[in-house]
Amino acid sequence: MADVHSSNEDFLTGLIKLLEAAHKSGHGSIFLTQKRYTYGTTMKTESDSSSEDGLFPDFNLSEPVPIIVRATNGKGKEKRLEGEKVKISTIVEPNEIEGFFTRYADVCKMGMQGMKKRDRSKRKKGKDKKKGGEKKG
Repeated sequence: MADVHSSNEDFLTGLIKLLEAAHKSGHGSIFLTQKRYTYGTTMKTESDSSSEDGLFPDFNLSEPVPIIVRATNGKGKEKRLEGEKVKISTIVEPNEIEGFFTRYADVCKMGMQGMKKRDRSKRKKGKDKKKGGEKKG
């Protein structure tokens, strides 16, 4: 199964749509992940004796590697089969990381402005009742 990654601009546009859809529905989750992209690449490491005898050779990379950024709306398996699950990803090259994350942060901030703070008062009241019962007995 070959993964097709969006361009950086298409990814940010898709992320805006995901955040807007979650906001319109009144609830939902958006999962964002970032990690080093190494699939299909060979990473060159610098030989360094301080890397614990080669236990962690990828700590001493000779050149920067791209990162992969993913976003999904968190729909489960049933929704995925119905086509409601959205998964988008992009590869960010090392020389584009600073500009990309500036725009990425702006998109995330914009998407979080309309969110309400989670109501935890019900959960807290339930704990207080338990504690009260224990003190009496």
